[in-house]
Amino acid sequence: MDLHQQLPFFNPSVPFNTPIHGGLLDGMSITVSGRVLPDADRFDVNLMSGSDLALHFNPHFKNLCRTVVQNTYQNGTWGEGQNIFKMPFLRGQLFFLQIFVTMGSYKISANGKPFSEFNHRIPFSCVDQIHIGGMMELNLVAFQYLAPHHSTPPGTFLVPYKSIIHGGVKPGKVIILQGVITPQGLDNRMEIILRHQTGIAFYYSPRFDYNDVVLKSYRHGKWSVGKRSGQMPFERGQSFLVTICRSHRHYKVFVNGEQTHTYLHHFTKLEDVDVLEVTGDVKLTFVQV
Repeated sequence: MDLHQQLPFFNPSVPFNTPIHGGLLDGMSITVSGRVLPDADRFDVNLMSGSDLALHFNPHFKNLCRTVVQNTYQNGTWGEGQNIFKMPFLRGQLFFLQIFVTMGSYKISANGKPFSEFNHRIPFSCVDQIHIGGMMELNLVAFQYLAPHHSTPPGTFLVPYKSIIHGGVKPGKVIILQGVITPQGLDNRMEIILRHQTGIAFYYSPRFDYNDVVLKSYRHGKWSVGKRSGQMPFERGQSFLVTICRSHRHYKVFVNGEQTHTYLHHFTKLEDVDVLEVTGDVKLTFVQV
């Protein structure tokens, strides 16, 4: 299976284990999102080469001095651990972890901010599976190849936001947005727009004044008949994780790991859908296309 076609996993059970189709490549991104259990003492994310651990990422919550341990396990022996005495995750709270594969190291971000770096001790090309365990719930595990200069690093993104989707919306394409709905705003909405050269393939807009979500498209100078949903998964002042996944017939929208909306493809040349825009009452902290 082509790397682009490894579909994301939504709400898998823990412990979770799956092969990484095609292995790791320079420029690949692994996204793990979930919730730390209220009484958690630890959880772990492991990139594995057979029975060896090329990366063991292990937050500990039990002690007063809460730490994140990074290490390797090879030939039955643990390597020299790296203890990071800062904890980006909270018990009972949602978390968002991103692992970027580079030639020299794994670059790790937590909740949309750069967190740590771990130099390769085992060649990343040997990694063939991921294992996730411990006291947490998962809502998303996703793999994508981010070609050089085609990804935006974690941080704060200016809104209105615009980005090129290189290669269009390919089979298995996943678009990930993380941010916060502003507590107050003039627009009373957020807009997520997937454009092609002559129109809009998918328009997704939570409307806070009406407490609903509008889904529609724009072709030949006209808007389609809008689809309105009374299911409003966003709240002002609250953080969110939106994942838009292309299936054969629909765009599937997941918010904080739960599938909330689908929209039938009105424009079927999906390889021509090459622009993402985000506007409205939102602060973005992470974007992956």
